[in-house]
Amino acid sequence: MDQIPTKAPPGPSFRARLIAFCGKQWPRYFFLGAIGFIVRLPAIQGQLIWDDAHLARDNPFIKSPLLVLEAFRHYLFLDSFSGHYRPVQNLSYMFDYFFWNTDPAGFHLSNILLHVTAGLLLYRLLTRLFAKGAGLWESDNPGSARAAALATFVISGIWMVHPVHSAAIDYISGRADSLAFVFSAGAWLLVLRARIAKARWLKGATYSLAALSGVLALCSREIASIWILIFLVHTVAFARDIGKKVKITTILCCALVLGTYAELRRLPVARAEPGFTENWSAPVRGTLMLRALGDYGRLMIFPGNLHMERTIFDPGNYLSRESWRKTVASEYLSILGLVVLTAFIYGCARHGTGQRMRIMGTVWFLAAYLPISNIVQLNATVAEHWLYLPSVGFLLFLGGCALDLPRKFGTGLTAVTVIAILALGVRSTIRSSDWSNEENFYKRTIAAGGLSPRVGVNLAQIYAERGEYVVAEKMLRHIVETTPDYPVARNNLASVLAHEGKVAESEALFARSAEQAKQSKSQYPRTWIAAFNVAHMRSRANDDAGAIAVLERARADYPEIWELISLESELLRRTQGPLPALRLIENYTRQNWWHHAAWLAEGRLYAENNDVDQSIRALRYAALLDMHDVQALNLLAAISVRQNQLEQACAVQRRAIAREPNQPRQYLMLAEILDKMGRASEAQMARDDATRLKAMVTSPRIAAN
Repeated sequence: MDQIPTKAPPGPSFRARLIAFCGKQWPRYFFLGAIGFIVRLPAIQGQLIWDDAHLARDNPFIKSPLLVLEAFRHYLFLDSFSGHYRPVQNLSYMFDYFFWNTDPAGFHLSNILLHVTAGLLLYRLLTRLFAKGAGLWESDNPGSARAAALATFVISGIWMVHPVHSAAIDYISGRADSLAFVFSAGAWLLVLRARIAKARWLKGATYSLAALSGVLALCSREIASIWILIFLVHTVAFARDIGKKVKITTILCCALVLGTYAELRRLPVARAEPGFTENWSAPVRGTLMLRALGDYGRLMIFPGNLHMERTIFDPGNYLSRESWRKTVASEYLSILGLVVLTAFIYGCARHGTGQRMRIMGTVWFLAAYLPISNIVQLNATVAEHWLYLPSVGFLLFLGGCALDLPRKFGTGLTAVTVIAILALGVRSTIRSSDWSNEENFYKRTIAAGGLSPRVGVNLAQIYAERGEYVVAEKMLRHIVETTPDYPVARNNLASVLAHEGKVAESEALFARSAEQAKQSKSQYPRTWIAAFNVAHMRSRANDDAGAIAVLERARADYPEIWELISLESELLRRTQGPLPALRLIENYTRQNWWHHAAWLAEGRLYAENNDVDQSIRALRYAALLDMHDVQALNLLAAISVRQNQLEQACAVQRRAIAREPNQPRQYLMLAEILDKMGRASEAQMARDDATRLKAMVTSPRIAAN
C-alpha cells in the first residue's frame, strides 16, 4: 500500500524568529553600543578646546608611567584654586598619551568608548536591579516581567544617546563623569556578583575588586560619593534578597572605601589661597535651586538649547527683596522647578506597578541633584554635564510612570520611544559637531546664549592669533567695559594693543593687572600672567634688569609657576651666565622632580657650563619623564657626537626616531651621525626616508587633510 507523503510542520514565522532574536541579551548590548558610538562619531574629528590644551597636551603628569603614583599627590589643575582631586582622570590621559601622543582623535575616541561602556554597564545594572528580590520589581506576571526588561533597555538607550551628556563625551576634559560612572557601576555589579558567589576565595576577591573600583571611582570624580549613597539606599531600603548582617557589613565597607579616599585626598598640598565664595542669602539659594531643577527638567525632556557657560543667575534679580518681587513674573524656570518637584512627589505617592521604580528614580535623581543644586557654591550655577548621573534617576522615574499606563497606550508609547531615541540621537550628532574646532565651538556657544567673559576672551584670542587684531581689540574692549575686574580680559587686551603698536596703553594695562593680582588671584586663575607679560615687554625694551626684578617679585607670590621660573632663568643666563640660572632651576627641580621641562632646561644649562656628566644625567632623566620627548634625546646624541661616542649617539638618535617616526629632521640627524661613522649607505637610506616624509607632507591630498 502506498504511503501518503506528509508535509513537514511549518517552521516558526519571521515575527516569531525576530522576537526570539530580540529576546537574547547580546543583540541588545550590541545595539546599545552601536548607537552610542555612531551618534558621537563627529566628536572624533574635534580639536583641543578650552581646558583640553592643559589636560591632554601640556599636563606633566600624563607623559610618563613613572608618574602614576605622583598623580595621586596633586590636584587636577596645578595653577588653580579649585580642589578637583581626580588622579584617575590623569591616568586615563596617560594611557591616551602613550598610544596617541597629542593627537586629539585618540583622546576623543577614548571618551566615546568610556561613555559606551558606561551605558552598557548601566543596562547590566538595571537588569540586575529589576531581577527578583532586588526590590524594584515584585510582579510575578510574565508579561509584566517582559515590560520591565523592555523598560531597562529603553532607559539605557535613551541615556546612551541623550545630547545633554555632550560636554561629558565630546569634551576631552569632561571625561571625569564617564570614568566615575564606569567604576561606580562596575563596583555595584561586582558587589551583586560577590553576593551570589559560592567559593569563599571568589567572594573575597570580588568584594576586594568592588572596593578598589569604588576608590577609583571617587578618584575619578567626587560625584562617585553620590553613587555610594544611592547604592546604600537601594541596599538598605529596597533589596529584599539579603539579610540584616549583609546590609550592616555593606555599610561598614562603604565607610572604609570613603575613608581610604579621604586619606588619598590629603596627599596634595592644600591650596594657599581659598577660592572666592559668593555671599548668597538663603532665599537666593532656594530660588536658584528651583531654577536649576526647572532648567534640568526642561533639558531632559527637550534638549533644544545646549551650550557651555549656562547660567540661571541674574544679579539684578536678587539685590533686594523688592527687586525679586518685581522679577517674579519672569521666574518661569522656578515655576517649572516646582512642577518637576511636584511630579516627583506625586509619582512616589501614587500606587501602582511602577511605584517602587518611581521612588528609586526620585531618590537617584535628588541625591545626585542636591550637590549641583546651588545649595553650595560651585564654579557655575548649572552645567549640562552635571546631569550625567542624575539623568539616570530622571529616566527611571519616567519609566516607572510609563509602566502604570493602560495597555491600550502600548503601541503609541512604543512609537514615541522610537521617535525619541531617533530625535535625541540626531540632536547628539549635531551637538557633537559643535566641538569640531575652537572657533566653531565659541561661536555656536555665543549664538546659543552662552556669551560669558571667558568665551568672549577665548574667541578674541583666536582672532589675535590669526593677526586680526582690530576685531580682537573691539571684542576685548567690550568685555573690559562690561566686566572691568576680569584680569584675563585686560591682559589679552594689553597683548593685542602691544601687537598693534599701542605700547603705552598696553604697558598701563599690564601694570594695572600686575598691581591687582594679589586681590584677584583668589577669584581668578593665572593672574601671574600680568607680571609675565610686563617682564617680556621690559626685556624687549632692552631692560633685562627691570624684567628680572619684576619676575623676582612675582616669584615670591607664585613660587610654583614654571613659566615665571623659566623666563627668569633665561634672562639670568643671557645677562649673567648659566650658573645663576642653574641655581634657580635646580631649586625648582628639587621641589618638582616630576617636571620634564625643568629637567630639560637644567640639562641644557649644564651643557652650556661644560659640565657634561651633570648634563647627561639631567637629560636622561628628562627623557624618562616624557615618553614622546625627543629634545632630550637629540641633545644627548649631540653630546655623544662631540665626545666621539658615535655608536652611542647612533643608538640614542634611533630612540628619537622611534618616538618621532614622522619627522624628517630626525632621519637627517641620524644620517649625519652615520656619515661620521663611515656608514654611507645607511646614511643615504636615512636621507631617503626624510625625503619621502617631506614629500608626503607636501602632497596635496595630505595637505588637504
